[in-house]
Amino acid sequence: MRALALWTIGLHQQLNPPDRAQIESEAKVEQSKLSAKAEKIKADAELTQLKARQETEIGHQKSLNELEISRARDLANIESSKFKRIVTAIGANTLKEIAQAGPNLQLQLLKGLGLKSFIITDGSSPINLFNSAGGLIPPQISDQ
Repeated sequence: MRALALWTIGLHQQLNPPDRAQIESEAKVEQSKLSAKAEKIKADAELTQLKARQETEIGHQKSLNELEISRARDLANIESSKFKRIVTAIGANTLKEIAQAGPNLQLQLLKGLGLKSFIITDGSSPINLFNSAGGLIPPQISDQ
């Protein structure tokens, strides 16, 4: 190897300056081409790797989404069947009568449950209902 290096140096010294400059220029051009080719190969490999990683992530996310959709569908089916069982147990006619009964039935239900008042809310807005059913339920007279 050293002999080759010495021979190259000797050959280099024997060439006249224009030939030496041309050889050096051609070597630099070839080196630049090879460097550019190596960089292109490296960039292509990185791009291929990135593409594969993104495709894997997309596939994983798609699987997660399908699983979530399946879960939501199953929960909806459960709720639907639960509602059907409740309606069947109570009876559609009973539900219709309760809906049409109005305040009198509600008053009887409140009395039967021992409640003075109640409210159904979503909990997002606070409501003060202290003795709010005062006019709905007549005061009870104690027999003392």
